[in-house]
Amino acid sequence: MADSGGIGAERLRSFIDRLERLEDEKKELLDQIKDVFAEAKNEGFDIKTMRQVLKLRKMKDHDRSEQEELLELYKSALGMA
Repeated sequence: MADSGGIGAERLRSFIDRLERLEDEKKELLDQIKDVFAEAKNEGFDIKTMRQVLKLRKMKDHDRSEQEELLELYKSALGMA
């Protein structure tokens, strides 16, 4: 059963096994992230704001500045600033 319809069964099994392990690791990491957010919330931190900060920290400085300027422009146009 090395090949089935032109598909290398062992190679396919290897990919599937690796993907399953990675999915398990991903679930564990997501659970840990959830726990950290819960801990922060219990200490009075705003989770929604923390998520925004994480998103901003992932951005390049130029992109972040551009986004912040656009946000201020939009807020001003709507009379929110």
